Amino acid sequence: MTRIALITGASRGLGSALAEALAPSHHIVAVARTTGALEELDDRIQARGGSATLAPMDILDPNAMAHLCRGIHDRWGHADLWLHTAVHAAPLSPTAQMDAKDWDKSVALNVTATGYLIPMVEPLLQAAGAGRAVFFDDPRGGEKFFGAYGATKAAQIALARSWQAETARFPLTVDIVTPRPMPTATRARFHPGEDRAPLADPRAEAKRLLGELGLL
Repeated sequence: MTRIALITGASRGLGSALAEALAPSHHIVAVARTTGALEELDDRIQARGGSATLAPMDILDPNAMAHLCRGIHDRWGHADLWLHTAVHAAPLSPTAQMDAKDWDKSVALNVTATGYLIPMVEPLLQAAGAGRAVFFDDPRGGEKFFGAYGATKAAQIALARSWQAETARFPLTVDIVTPRPMPTATRARFHPGEDRAPLADPRAEAKRLLGELGLL
């Protein structure tokens, strides 16, 4: 049976690195908005002898995501893994000066999308017999200037922890891990001009996290 890894936010950063690391053992379903970046990822996956299905879509579109999940079910009948790396990193700002559009997008992508993706993806993971979902924490809640990002990322992880507790007796595992700081576009928005030399390489970090989870 083909092992399927669904990765939301797969076009760059940790999501892309996870896709490459899993490609030798899984067929990758790569979801992101940027078609060009997905095609570059596909080239790297094929160079490693792997295969991918590219899904250039916005996870904020529940109809598109429902169609994708239905397509996964119809083609393979299951998904073994779901790795959720998609996130909106609102610019740092005093809480009283947060931009309304950035707040709305933070809530929509970091919280609302997670809330409707979990019910869509759970049946695919259950059908695998021992499916796993992985969320990536970045605990910024309560830090100054991280109001929009910190609050909505904390809410996302709270949803994941509830799901984790609810599925404790199911043949389904929900994992929450905290990556080391990496030189990603998200971090660059928070720390412009930072010396990137001490930061973890995303590919090395992907392998470390997957190894800790027993997925490599």
